[in-house]
Amino acid sequence: MTNNLSSKLLNININFMKLRYLAFGLSAVLLLVSIGSLATQGLRLGLDFTGGTLVELHYTNSPNLEEVRGQLETAGYEQFVVQNFGSSHDVLIRLNQGFSPEVGEQVRSLLDTQNADKVELTRAEFVGAQVGDELRDQGGLGMLVAMLCIMVYVAFRFQYKFAVGSVLALVHDVIILLGFFSVFRIDFDLTVLAALLAVVGYSINDTIVVYDRIRENFRKIREGTVSELINLSINQTLIRTTITSITTLLVVVTLFLLGGEMIHNFALALMVGILVGTYSSIYIAGTLLLSMKVSREDLAIPIKEGVLEEDGRP
Repeated sequence: MTNNLSSKLLNININFMKLRYLAFGLSAVLLLVSIGSLATQGLRLGLDFTGGTLVELHYTNSPNLEEVRGQLETAGYEQFVVQNFGSSHDVLIRLNQGFSPEVGEQVRSLLDTQNADKVELTRAEFVGAQVGDELRDQGGLGMLVAMLCIMVYVAFRFQYKFAVGSVLALVHDVIILLGFFSVFRIDFDLTVLAALLAVVGYSINDTIVVYDRIRENFRKIREGTVSELINLSINQTLIRTTITSITTLLVVVTLFLLGGEMIHNFALALMVGILVGTYSSIYIAGTLLLSMKVSREDLAIPIKEGVLEEDGRP
């Protein structure tokens, strides 16, 4: 009742279902591009997955890390991580390449010649991948098991059509997020993987909120078409959905701008995931139910034998 009143006061009556074919078309294009990119060029795995060479340098004065990155890029290095280590005078550089005894001195010499301050090599060594093939495979299997558990829970809590819709919407979000990192060749490391898991939780929570309102309206409101009831439910939860997304985005954007290089991709993945997850909760989740021809009968509460309805009829 409160949400109905809020919707009327704020005059929220957007016909989302009218644009469902446009939304489906947009999602189809994004999915095709994402799957095509993942199939042809895959993800640009970061050093957490591939391993590489670690070089630690000591500067007389605190260096500008952006300048260090620029100097490495100019010299032809492509995948690397530059960060302070211990103090602002010490810089840790991780390179996506095999180790050789000369690599540390080559990096030191390169940066020393382009810097007014003296640069000393502290150490250079090979670092293995933090995530091996076995752990990567187990992570993928764990994701599939998690989606299966979500499907079972939603089927038990709602109905099997809702279970299929929620998992398809979740797969939609994950593929588009992975496709974004594949298309733009952004490093996919452990922080991005953590963000992906956070997006999965965020997206399914948003979808369940919308589905819960759809179920409530199907049982409470006896008039109107299925499309109108789904549209009403989305409008009633729209304020909650947008406020949650906006407040979360404010924090994530702050992390993206001020959090530093180490969590830059983490924040970027969360930003994209929140936007895609919000879009799928509003358009894709409800539209999938409509496509599967969900009806009031699917959510009707079974009447126990001998129990009378409110009007006295059996």
